[in-house]
Amino acid sequence: MKIGPLLTSLRPHQWTKNLVVFAALALSKHLFETGPLVRSVEAFVIFCGLSGAVYLVNDVTDLDRDRLHPRKSLRPIASGALSPRSALLAAGVLQVVCLLGAWVLSPSFAACAVAYLALNLLYSFKLKEVVIVDVLCLSMGFVLRAVAGAAVVMVEISDWLLVCTFLLALFLSLSKRRHELTSLNDSASEHRRILAEYSPYLLDQMISVVTASCVTAYVFYTLARETREKYQTDKLSWTIPFVLYGIFRYLYLVHQKEQGGSPTDILLTDRPLLVDVALWGAAIVVIVYTAPGAPMQMGR
Repeated sequence: MKIGPLLTSLRPHQWTKNLVVFAALALSKHLFETGPLVRSVEAFVIFCGLSGAVYLVNDVTDLDRDRLHPRKSLRPIASGALSPRSALLAAGVLQVVCLLGAWVLSPSFAACAVAYLALNLLYSFKLKEVVIVDVLCLSMGFVLRAVAGAAVVMVEISDWLLVCTFLLALFLSLSKRRHELTSLNDSASEHRRILAEYSPYLLDQMISVVTASCVTAYVFYTLARETREKYQTDKLSWTIPFVLYGIFRYLYLVHQKEQGGSPTDILLTDRPLLVDVALWGAAIVVIVYTAPGAPMQMGR
């Protein structure tokens, strides 16, 4: 088995998605405590392994269609640099090792890991061919990461965190579908059959609804009485401009620059968006950790 092609197929550049597991840690005011931080890092590593295993399985199931794609045809499995058999063997080993590690960390965390893996395997073999359900599955993967992050540090997760995570992930998933549809043009359905069920107009309508819902949910979260009581501050609303700019910038890149195929690539390569996300994260940490008397548990 060739290590180089295998590591490439694990898509380490996509592992930034697993940073969602740190959300509950940060918002529960345990970010700078060694024990919870170490457990969250371990959870992050486990989810990187699980997501890598899912990518291997997905690339094997999409082998024929990836060979028709101008960029995905260069992936190790599609190009022949890594055999499907070796990929599936590596995926199986990764799944077993990661699930055992998850169980050692926490049974509740292990349950989240199993649910994440099951959902993604169902997506790879069946659900990615079901219109609307496909993008909902991708979004639920982020929600399960957030729930797992709370489980591993043993704090209660906020309903607001779940709603905002789901809506933002749905926004990114729909934008990705739009990019795939518009960039591949007439050959879109040959690469991904489900794209035949969508149209740019339909996706734009769905993106509009989700964008408005996402912004509204975040605004309500920062202004909600329970949020102010939990953190003993009303300054979380100061982060709303960062969220607005980030979403508007992403829409600009999708519609004007015809990007959006990989949210991770956009985040890592678009400097204004990267700076905005960094400033938003820093503002959240400063506000939450300097508020007097904020509770130590993530309540509702």
